[in-house]
Amino acid sequence: MESALTIKGQATIPKAIRDHLHLAPGDRLKFFIHPDGSVVILPKIPTSRLKGILQDEGPTASLDEMEKASPEGVANRMKRGHRG
Repeated sequence: MESALTIKGQATIPKAIRDHLHLAPGDRLKFFIHPDGSVVILPKIPTSRLKGILQDEGPTASLDEMEKASPEGVANRMKRGHRG
């Protein structure tokens, strides 16, 4: 697949690529240049699209419970010799 560049530096993304990336008008893209010179284009997914992708697997913890658990978890890992 290919696309021509306009005088304004714009190109049309072929429909097959838009469909594959689930792109819609107004979606944003991220461009990455690798050291070997290749370029990767990825959709920038808005956080609103991420809602509901994780399944609930039990009761939720309060902020107080999480704050208390964090130091306890680190202390327990240190006792067992884990550093990572």
